Amino acid sequence: MVKPPFVVQATVQLGYPESCIIGLGVVLLLSTLLYLIPRTAILGAVLLTGYLGGAVATHVRVSAGWFNILFPVVFGAIAWAGLYLRDWRLKTVFAR
Repeated sequence: MVKPPFVVQATVQLGYPESCIIGLGVVLLLSTLLYLIPRTAILGAVLLTGYLGGAVATHVRVSAGWFNILFPVVFGAIAWAGLYLRDWRLKTVFAR
């Protein structure tokens, strides 16, 4: 497994053990793949939202700067906006 030194350093600085890097990467990869597949895109978006919420919580906990806190929020909003534009099911939910 490849663990770039800057990833290990950042993970440890945020208070997580090095051993969780691969698990976090796998969760992010699977969530992203689910988001990319049209049939499972909504599930993927929900999982990505949870993942990004964890990123926000982590950065709030370590008193990171506003950019580090707001970037996952903006990224999640962009992901949902993209899903809204490509999936008619969401349009029908919000049209009610």
